Amino acid sequence: MNPSRPDEARVLVIYTGGTIGMLLSPNGYVPEPFFLTETLRRQKRFHDPLEDSLFSNATSVEGYRVWSSSGTSSPVTPESLALPSALVTQHPTFVVRSSRPIGKSQTLHVGQNPPSTHLRDCEKISDGVYQACLPSLVTPRGAVSGKDSSKRIRYAILEWDPLLDSSNIEMNDWIRIATEIELNYTAFDAFVILHGTDTMSYTSSALSFLLEDLGKTVILTGAQIPLSQLRNDAVDNLLGALSIAGNYIIPECSLYFNHTLYRGNRVSKASSFDLNAFHSPNFPSLVNVGIDILVNWNNVLRQTRLRRFRVHKDMSPHVATLRLFPGMTSATARAFLAPPTRGVVLETFGAGNVPQRTDLLQAFQDACDAGVVVVAISQCYRGSVSSAYETGRVLQKVGVVPGGDMTPECALTKLSYLLSKSELSASQVRELISTPLRGELTQQTLSVPSNPADLQTLHGIQGLLVHLVRFMSPNSGTPIITLTPGTEGVAQDATASWSKTAAETALTEAALLRSLVHLSAARNDLECLELCLDVSADLKMEDRTPIVVPGSIVNCLEPGSNRSPLHVASLNGSTACVSRLLEAGALVHFRDNLGHTALYYAARQGYADVVDLLVSAGANLGSVEYDAGYASLALKNAIDAGDHKSISIWRTAGMNVERPGAENGT
Repeated sequence: MNPSRPDEARVLVIYTGGTIGMLLSPNGYVPEPFFLTETLRRQKRFHDPLEDSLFSNATSVEGYRVWSSSGTSSPVTPESLALPSALVTQHPTFVVRSSRPIGKSQTLHVGQNPPSTHLRDCEKISDGVYQACLPSLVTPRGAVSGKDSSKRIRYAILEWDPLLDSSNIEMNDWIRIATEIELNYTAFDAFVILHGTDTMSYTSSALSFLLEDLGKTVILTGAQIPLSQLRNDAVDNLLGALSIAGNYIIPECSLYFNHTLYRGNRVSKASSFDLNAFHSPNFPSLVNVGIDILVNWNNVLRQTRLRRFRVHKDMSPHVATLRLFPGMTSATARAFLAPPTRGVVLETFGAGNVPQRTDLLQAFQDACDAGVVVVAISQCYRGSVSSAYETGRVLQKVGVVPGGDMTPECALTKLSYLLSKSELSASQVRELISTPLRGELTQQTLSVPSNPADLQTLHGIQGLLVHLVRFMSPNSGTPIITLTPGTEGVAQDATASWSKTAAETALTEAALLRSLVHLSAARNDLECLELCLDVSADLKMEDRTPIVVPGSIVNCLEPGSNRSPLHVASLNGSTACVSRLLEAGALVHFRDNLGHTALYYAARQGYADVVDLLVSAGANLGSVEYDAGYASLALKNAIDAGDHKSISIWRTAGMNVERPGAENGT
C-alpha cells in the first residue's frame, strides 16, 4: 500500500446495491457485478490518476490551452483503455476489511470473458473477518468553498456479493454495514454507502443508532436513474457525496440526495419518480450544494462525550408499526400487540389523537402493562405528537409514550435498537425513546426574546478585545478598553438609531473569536477559552442575523496551517483546554495541511496526559502518520534512545511497539 498524501482524503465506498449500478435487462433493471466500479474508473470526473483531464487543467485559460494542445484530450478508444490498466499497479491500493469474502473486478476489463468473482489475495484473518487489497480511484483536484486548499478524494469500492435491491435489505444487513465501517474505521477518513432508495431512510436511521460515538462522516446515497443511462442523477449524487465526505467532518450518519445532505434519521422517501426523492419534514438540511457547498454547522451534531467509537451489533426483530384507522377493532389491536411483539410504533391521527373507545384504549393499556413499549407518532407528514388535545393525553395515561416528531422509519429503528440492549428495562426504554440520542427528535425549548444589538453586545466585544490585547502584549499589564459613545450620542438617542446592524456586530465577534480561541488554546488559558465559548453560544441564541464560524468555534481553522484549536492545544500541552474543547465538541479526526492529527502532535511533543484525553475521546493516528512513517520514525528514535516515557506514549496512541512499522490493528 502506497503512502498517503496530506492533500488527499481517504473514503471507503460500501456498495450494497440499488438502482445506481443497475443495467436494463428483459426483466427490467437488474444489478450487474462490478459494473459500477468499471464505469467510474473510465470516467475522468471519478478517476483522474494522472491529472490529465479537463477538470484538472481548466482552472485557468493558460492551463486549458496547454492541456488542449498536449494531446491528452483525445477521445478514449478501446485501445487506449489498456494504458491505465498497465498503470494501475502504480496507484495506491487500500487494505480493506469485510465480514464476508471480498470480490474484485478486472481493472478496465475489455473482452468477452466476465471478471473473476473473488480476489486471489483475499485472506481470512480471523473468525468472520476477511482482508484484501483493493485498487483505489481518485477524483480530480477540486476547490471547495471556505477551504484554502484543494483536495483529491481517493477511494476504494467494497462491493457486496450479491448486490441487493433495497427492498431485500434486512436488519442483519444494517449490522453488516455498521461492522464494515468498524473494521475500516481507522484506515479511512469517511464512508459513503451506496444503497437503493426504497429503504434507504430505514438504513440511515438504523445506522445513526448502531454507530455509537461516531466521529467521522458517514453518508448514504443512491439514484433514481442508473448511472448506465445518459440522463441520470447518479453522477451528481455520488460526486456530491464524495466531495462532502472528503472535505468536511460531519460526524453523524447522513443521507445525500439531489444536492442536499440530510440528517439520516430525519428523512423519509417522499417520491418514487422525482429526483428530489427524500424530504426532511421536521429538521433543516445539514448541507446545501449549489454554486457553493454551504454547511449549516449550527445543525451538525457535535460529540461531547469522551468515548471511543464503537458499533452495537444487535437489533430486536420484535417491533412493528400499527397505523390507526377509523373503525379499528380492539381485536385487531390485541392481535398486533400480542407476543412475541415487544415494541410498537403507533401512527396516530393529527397531533397524537386516538378514538376515545374504552375497548381500544384498554387493549393498549394491557399491552403496556405487559411490558410492550408503544410509541405514538403522527400520521401527518409534518408535525409532532402533542398533549394539547384531550384525545391525545389519554394515550399517555394508558402508558403510550410520545415519540415527538420522529419519522416512522426512525421511530421503528430506534425502538428496535433500544429493545436489543439487554441492560435496559422496559421503563428505561420508554424514557429513552422520548429522549434525543442522535438528534432524531426535537426537544421543546423556550423561545428567546428578540433584542437588537445593544450595549450588552458591545460589552461582549470589549471582553474579547481585553483578552486579545493581553495575549498580544505579554509584558504589559491587563489593558483596559472602554467603548465610549461618539459626540453624536444625543442625536442617536433622539432618533433611536442602531450604531451597528446585528450582522455587523456578530461579524466583529466572530472575527475576534477565531483568533482568540487559538491563542487561549496555545496558552492553556481556560478562563479565556470559556469566554469564547460563552460568546459563541450568545451568537447562536440571540435573534439576529447569524454569522456562523465554520465548524463552530471549537473547530475553526487557522487560515495558514488549517489547524484547529485542538491541534494548537495538543501541540502546546494545554491539558485543561484540550479537556474543555473535547467537552464542547471538538473533532479529534481533523487533519491540518501537513496531514497531521492532534494526537500525533501531542505524542510527538511527549504530552502523556493530552494523549490519554484524546485517545479516550476516540482519537486515532491518521493514515499519513502511519503510511509516511512519521509515527514509526518517532517511535524508533524513542526505542533507540531508551526513552521509556515516549515509548509508553506512542503505545497509548496506538502504535505497535513490538513492530514499529505496523499499522494500528493490521
